[in-house]
Amino acid sequence: MENAAKTVDFHHVPIMVREVTELLEPDRGGVFVDGTLGGGGHSEAILKLLPETGRLIGIDRDETALAAASARLAPFRDRFTAIHGNFFHMKPLLLQKGIAAADGILLDLGVSSYQLDEPSRGFSYKAEAPLDMRMDQTAALTAADVVNGYPEKELVRIFRDYGEERFSPLIARRIAERRAQAPIRTTTELADLIAGAIPSKFRHKEQQHPARRCFQAIRIEVNGELQGLREAIDQCIDLLSPGGRIVVLTFHSLEDRIVKTAFKTAENPCVCPPRSPQCVCGRTPYGKILTKHPLTACEAEQQQNSRSACCKLRALQKVGPGIGKAGNTYREGRA
Repeated sequence: MENAAKTVDFHHVPIMVREVTELLEPDRGGVFVDGTLGGGGHSEAILKLLPETGRLIGIDRDETALAAASARLAPFRDRFTAIHGNFFHMKPLLLQKGIAAADGILLDLGVSSYQLDEPSRGFSYKAEAPLDMRMDQTAALTAADVVNGYPEKELVRIFRDYGEERFSPLIARRIAERRAQAPIRTTTELADLIAGAIPSKFRHKEQQHPARRCFQAIRIEVNGELQGLREAIDQCIDLLSPGGRIVVLTFHSLEDRIVKTAFKTAENPCVCPPRSPQCVCGRTPYGKILTKHPLTACEAEQQQNSRSACCKLRALQKVGPGIGKAGNTYREGRA
């Protein structure tokens, strides 16, 4: 693989590893899928608990991540398979490997530590780099295309909907004015432009860089992180064998809201009017939520890894025969 030389530089600190493995219960054996493989930290923890007869499939759209994870997980080569792709297409990707169902699925959403820290990838506003932000570097759309090519109204929508940025119109207007003179090419140029568009009395109240929300919004647009996420979660639940489990880590409210809604629908799919005396739609539960409230990283982990502070973990189990001990709701106090 052409990115193999970069594997030594790839790092990603896996978050809430103990909680993830306790909820997935890989010691049950079977087929497990890490839909966002990254550097392989979570997968390594799963494989250490997975019986010899078990199998783990790792999917990632970033070829550098696949190379790094494959090197890290080489001792488990007989039980580990890496696939280049997007977990949005998990079902066809698994079918290509002859897998029609899974006993556990992990999704660690968002951008990895490596992608944020590697300046050349263009995810960070802290270092000068070309406007890229592609998780899959074979994809066509880049951040530069969004910033310099999207209509002003579309920029307003993206910043508002994906970044929850209150000054979206001001920022979009400033970008449109600047790019009319010359294309905006670098991360630092864009970050300074965004900061300058925010009224100073609000800019100085920011605890983090004022460009943070817009960079998040552009990244989400470039990688299509939210478009189709609900359908992807539903597809993962459908792939689970009876008693199988899915664990999802989210890093902002937009992702978490989608996951929460999908899980609630799985647990209570009834669409009858609330005042109906009985259910007539015929829809029965096909999932059981294992985390009554989302789990968060403990204080020690947050101090060690600041990026874990905004993480929320939700888990669900596929309803069906043979649930056994896995049918108990996970207690937040164990986290």
